[in-house]
Amino acid sequence: MPHFTIEYSANLDSRLDIGTVCEVVRKAAVETGIFPLGGIRVRAIRCEHYAIADARQDYGFLDMVLRIGEGRDLPTRKKAGEQVFQALSKHLDPVFAGSKFALSFDMQINDKDTSWKRNNIHGALKVEAAHG
Repeated sequence: MPHFTIEYSANLDSRLDIGTVCEVVRKAAVETGIFPLGGIRVRAIRCEHYAIADARQDYGFLDMVLRIGEGRDLPTRKKAGEQVFQALSKHLDPVFAGSKFALSFDMQINDKDTSWKRNNIHGALKVEAAHG
């Protein structure tokens, strides 16, 4: 963890590069200093079908959910969330300037008793760091 899931309206394809959006979020997550590098995931899901407000087709949205494991206090979570949101929001300034657009971001905490994981990336990063 952390795992970011981005859902976005298909009409944004002509307004932004979603791969770059994923990288902006990944980099911001790293820069918080609170998430293990090997656990960071950012994925984007294009929503072909959607309805917004009064159904005008030029409205767009990007909704991001962050799932994290238990153990971080509220001030730490809020600081990290604000840092990621600000980086993403700044990157999306041109979309806001050129269109009607909604951005949302929510953080969820996974219950450790009902969350299963298997990951060998952490170990690989440690070996790589130790051996250059």
